[in-house]
Amino acid sequence: MDKQNVQMNAPHPGTNFPAAYPQYPPAAYQGPPGYTGYPGPQAPYPGPQAGYPGPYTDYSVPPHGYSGPGPVGFPVQHQPVYNQQGGPAGTPWMPAPPPPSNCPPGLEYLTQIDQILIHQQVELLEVLTGFETNNKYEIKNSLGQRIYFAVEDTDCCTRNCCGPERPFTMRILDLMGREVITLERPLRCTSCCYPCCLQEIEIHSPPGVPVGYVSQNWHPCLPKFTVQNEKREDILKISGPCVVCSCCADIDFEIKSLDEENVVGKISKQWTGFVREAFTDADNFGIQFPLDLDVKMKAVMIGACFLIDFMFFERSGGQEQRAGVW
Repeated sequence: MDKQNVQMNAPHPGTNFPAAYPQYPPAAYQGPPGYTGYPGPQAPYPGPQAGYPGPYTDYSVPPHGYSGPGPVGFPVQHQPVYNQQGGPAGTPWMPAPPPPSNCPPGLEYLTQIDQILIHQQVELLEVLTGFETNNKYEIKNSLGQRIYFAVEDTDCCTRNCCGPERPFTMRILDLMGREVITLERPLRCTSCCYPCCLQEIEIHSPPGVPVGYVSQNWHPCLPKFTVQNEKREDILKISGPCVVCSCCADIDFEIKSLDEENVVGKISKQWTGFVREAFTDADNFGIQFPLDLDVKMKAVMIGACFLIDFMFFERSGGQEQRAGVW
């Protein structure tokens, strides 16, 4: 009976309009010139199935191929993917921890680690031609996750004329490409016979704000350094071996207390194999320090590692890697 009433009230048989839909008689609509009339109604819509709840309000249709949120009870997680220029694709980045108080921006990664791996990238142009290029390094944690990416910023003339003794600026970037640490090495003397102008490196974080220094101490036989804070106050000591030669073994530079009685960590130049050691100057380093060490001092340890690399293990052109009694 209801169906017959709908059919009688509809302007065309077989069409179902809502009750509030305005009703116009066909004769009242003349149409534009040349209008020949309505071609006829389509087949009636069967209507929704019984019990169908219908779409929810403001429900967004998922994209094609959406496989669902996963197993029941597990939240949907969207992990961001970062592509850092200058680094190899596919290397995972360490997730950024919440920054603690009194921590320079970008150094929060160092608060949760007690070991750092620094891997220098092999430059093909430098291997084939001997032309010195800007060094690039990956800085990782013990799990192999990238923390920072370091890039040397030195002009061509300085690199190829001064060699390993060159002054440099090292810019250390985080996963967003922001410069969080800057290392400045001035041009200084490299001979132990001239104690008045020894090696030094200055560490800034953020750029322009000094957080520490690493200064070489004069000694006739051993490579020795003093680690200082931003106020030039002595914090730690670094002492290396008498013979700095990498031959099938790691070379350790010990990080000691001020009285040099306790060893609190070390900077190790890691053996990378005969082929890489013989034909490239791309070195791998490991840094170990106490987990509760001040985060600024951890950044200073990174600077100390780069200074040691350039002083003892960097070479340019056809020069052999330096070794012998310091």
